[in-house]
Parts: sequence; C-alpha cells; structure tokens
Amino acid sequence: MRALIEVHGHGKQGASFGDSGVRGLNASAGTVTAPGGAPVIVATRLRKGSAGSARGAGRIVADALGTVQRLRSAGATGMVLLRADSAYYGRPTVLAAVNGGAQVSVTVRQNTLVQRAIESIPAGAWTTIEYPNAIRDEDTGVWVSRAEVAEIPFTAFASAKASQQVPGRLVVRRILDSGPPAGPDQASLFDVWRFHAFFTTVPTEQMDTVVADKTHRGHAIIEQGFDASRAPPSPTCPPGSSTRTPRGSSSPPSRSTRAWAAGTIAGGSHARATTATIHTRISGIPARIATSARRITIHLPTAWPWQEPCQALFDATLGPPAVAPT
Repeated sequence: MRALIEVHGHGKQGASFGDSGVRGLNASAGTVTAPGGAPVIVATRLRKGSAGSARGAGRIVADALGTVQRLRSAGATGMVLLRADSAYYGRPTVLAAVNGGAQVSVTVRQNTLVQRAIESIPAGAWTTIEYPNAIRDEDTGVWVSRAEVAEIPFTAFASAKASQQVPGRLVVRRILDSGPPAGPDQASLFDVWRFHAFFTTVPTEQMDTVVADKTHRGHAIIEQGFDASRAPPSPTCPPGSSTRTPRGSSSPPSRSTRAWAAGTIAGGSHARATTATIHTRISGIPARIATSARRITIHLPTAWPWQEPCQALFDATLGPPAVAPT
C-alpha cells in the first residue's frame, strides 16, 4: 500500500515514510464487486506509513466478510470469492477468508515448493486462452495465443499443522517470453516461458481452469477504488453540506461509495464508471434554474446524452413515492 494521507511535521502519530517516499499514513481497504457493478469499499483500516501490505490483512478480510454477510439478502446463494495479489498470500489472510465462509483466489510467490509443483504439470495439460493479441481460428474455434493455463492439486501451508492447511488448486498461466535474441542472426534454441501462479479453493465444478484464471485477473479492479478515494470531492458539494465530515473534508471511502451507488441507480455503463465520470455526467449537470409562481424549474440542455440516466437517478432519490397496489 502507498501512503494515502500525506502529513507534515514530526508530531503526527504513526506517520512515517512508505514505499512512495512521502511522509504520511497508510490505509488498507477491502472492496466488494458484483457482476456488472463498480467496486464498493466496505472495510478500511489506518496504519503507519511504513506498514507492509499484509499487516492487519486478516482482520480487514474478516471485517469485509462480516459486512458482506450483513448486506446479503436471506435468499442469496452466490459464491463469495476473495481475490488478492501475492502480498496477501499468508495464513492469516487465507484462513480468515476460509473461516468466514468465502473461497479464495490469491497469487502465490514463486518459492521452491511452487516451482516444483509447476514443473510437475504434464506437457499436455496446457490450454490456450484468450489473452491480449490473441486470435480465434475460425475453422477450429481454438484461440491462437501466446498464453496457456493449466492446474494441479495443491495444499497451501503444507508445513503448518493440519488445522492450518488449506487444500485447493494451483492454477498456472504461462506466457511465451518474446524478448529480443542475444544477436540479430541468432535464433532461440527452445521456448522460454514466464509463469504466473495463483492458489484457489473454488471447486472445479464451479470454475474450470480457464474461467478461474479469467476471474482471478479481475482482482486489479480494486485499484479503481483507490483512485476514486484519492480523487478530489465533487465541486457540486458546498462547504457545510451533509456530504462533508465535521472536520471539513469529505471522507474518501464514503464519497466514492455514494458516487458508485448513484451510478448503479442511473444504470447502463454508469454502474462501472469512475467517480470522476459520474460527477461529470450526472452530478455536474449543465442546467439553468428558474423560479416562477413559487415553483423551481430546471432547464436542461437539448440533445443531452445523459438525460435518461439522470432522470432515473432523480426518480429513485427525489421523485414521488411509489403508489402501493390496491
């Protein structure tokens, strides 16, 4: 994590220099993403600026899963999946997710045990996948790509006691290294692959190897949440309004969550839009207000492309209450 809150002076408790080289405070956050929606921050924790990414990860995972369980409807049956990068591959994080009733999909570090597992994958187990610059063969329907995936059974933390071991699958994606040869007239004697592996507890019946790899690659969507939390407040929020904290600065997680909620209600592409896009298209409406006969009229521009999403948001939040059927 980078220092998200920059501070000055030596009297700020917990402030120190992080990997960004800025004196500040460090914040870790957990987001929840549903299909077709933007990530929503559900758990945050403030740490000192030099804290590593995995510090307190188990606690924040437990807090996030608790919030998810409270928000889910009674009849919800969908799978809850924790996705994270290699910095969070550790017993506290994985066990917190498993004990909280969630599946995990976490990138693993290339240690000796993982390298041996990758080497044991049979040569015929690799499947070509859709990847950047891939082309689908129209005759065979097979992807012609430089990326392939395979999997092998794997037990995480096998050296720990039995109660802390987590059985699952090691899914490996390999990409052909296309680096330039040593000499212009020198050809490669053999193919060189770069491997990326992650550990998952999702059963094969729910996600096969290709689907599990594609789903895991989506874990970087959390960066959209961090970018939104660093974005400045909307210019349409005046000082002293209810959208600002008593200290005079809008809370970044709540600000971004409100923007994503507005985008979800507006519908369409706004459900996955960034905070800045939502402010530009919906919050910052180029309108003119007129008053006549004690009535306020908002004059909107003609041929406005975001009229329907804004109208949907207005009807859901400020429109008349729905009439119950008789």
